[in-house]
Parts: sequence; structure tokens; C-alpha cells
Amino acid sequence: MDNVSQIRMFFLSGLNETNNHRITLFLLTLLCYCVILLVNISVIVTIIIDKNLHEAMYILLCTFCMNELYGTAGFYPKFLWDLLSPVHVISYSGCLVQAQVMYSFACADLSILSVMAYDRYVAICRPLEYHSVMSKQRVIVLACLSWLTPFCVMGINVFLTTRLKLCSPFIARLFCVNWIIVKLACFPSETTISSIVAYIAIVMAKFMQTCVPHLTSLLIFLVAISFDVLSMKFGSKDLPQTLQNIVAVEFLVIPPLMNPLIYGFKLTKIRNRILGVISLKTK
Repeated sequence: MDNVSQIRMFFLSGLNETNNHRITLFLLTLLCYCVILLVNISVIVTIIIDKNLHEAMYILLCTFCMNELYGTAGFYPKFLWDLLSPVHVISYSGCLVQAQVMYSFACADLSILSVMAYDRYVAICRPLEYHSVMSKQRVIVLACLSWLTPFCVMGINVFLTTRLKLCSPFIARLFCVNWIIVKLACFPSETTISSIVAYIAIVMAKFMQTCVPHLTSLLIFLVAISFDVLSMKFGSKDLPQTLQNIVAVEFLVIPPLMNPLIYGFKLTKIRNRILGVISLKTK
């Protein structure tokens, strides 16, 4: 048991079947990450510099895009490094940090979407009260809570994981996820509390009815997350490693790419502002 408690490094085996396509995968991943950075930063900067966009809907959208940058930063740099490295390892503390980022990012996306849905509900159903209900100060508080609450809940979950004694340093994934670390515990009975907290975290974001963009974004995100959660919960040993990898990174590729397009470039004010800047630069 002394050896078990001294695990200081995890070995990620998710890339073992991609040895022949590392360079191609690296270039595609780098391109994808650059596009994610470009579209999200474009929306954020546009909202910040244009005072006409300092309204509830745009403040929430800015928070949403910032969360996309936060979540993808926890995955892409390490993944790109692993694609060029012959050994795929991550320290124990680094693995826990990555698990914290992945979980808090996913849940924060849902909570921010919930606040955005409430904003649209008030705008449509209570238009005369909109500016008093969704004041700038209240929106900022809601935006902060929608990120801090998942972060704290996930922090508790990861903290409980640090108390477990692990029997294996091998993780058959591209990145660290708390549930997978918990499954490495020597004594399954010790994981009960962690499992309960994880279930609470999964169901804590209750979503309300809203408009098409919110439902589209929510559907994309929930489908991506559901595949990943189901594969972790019920096992995926019969699936090829490549398919497991695609399922695992889906929520780190599709939502960060699609959300700025669904929200940011669909909104007339932001689209016109970005197109105006582009046209000025081309003259």
C-alpha cells in the first residue's frame, strides 16, 4: 500500500494508436485551436471596446466566450505538446488541475446558458421590466456566480479525489477527468462521496425554455457531454481507441467553435461591428 500512495505521475494512453498520424493531427489540432481563439477573442474584444454593447445580453455572451477560452486552455496546449512528445505523462497535481478545469468549464457553460436563457425570457415575456430586472450590476453578479459556483462545486469534487489511494497510474484517455481518476481507487467504497458529488454536479444546471440559439447551443453541448459521461460511467473497452478519443474531445471542439458563431456573429450589432472593422482594415 505504500507504493500505491506514492503515485506522482499519470501515463495517458489515449494517443497510443495515432503514432503514424501525429504530425497531421498536430496541424489540424493547432488550426482548430487557433480558430477557437480567433472567434472567441473577436467577440470578447468587440463587446469590450464598443460601449453600445455593454448590455446584459452581450455581457453574458462575453462571459460565455471567456469560459470557452478557459476550458480549451486546459486541454489544447497539453494535447499539442503530447502530440510532439514520445511519452505522454502528466504530474499528479497537474492531472487534478486539468480535471478541475474540464469539469468547471463544462458546468459553467450550462450555468451561463441558463442565465442567458433567463435574460431572453425577461426580454420577451416582461419587456417593460427588462432594464430594471436585468440591470448591469445584477448581470455582472449573475455572470460571476454562474462561473464561481461550478468552480467551487468541482473544487470540492477534486478535493475529495485527493483523499483516495490509487492503485494504477495509467489513464486510457487524452486528458485527465476526475471520474476516471476516481475509478483508479484501490477501495471502491471510498469513492461513494465523490460519486454523489459528481452526480449532483451533473444535474445541478436546470435549463428553462428559451429561443432557438440557446436550444441549439444547449443541444450541441449536452450531446457532446452525454457521450463522454456515458462512456466513462458504463465503460468503453469494446470501442476503438480512436472513437473513444473523438467522443472525449467533442465537447472541447464543437461548442467552443460553434457558440461564438451561433451567438456572436448571429447578433446584428456584433456582426456589423466586426464587419465594419474588417472593411476599414481592407481599405
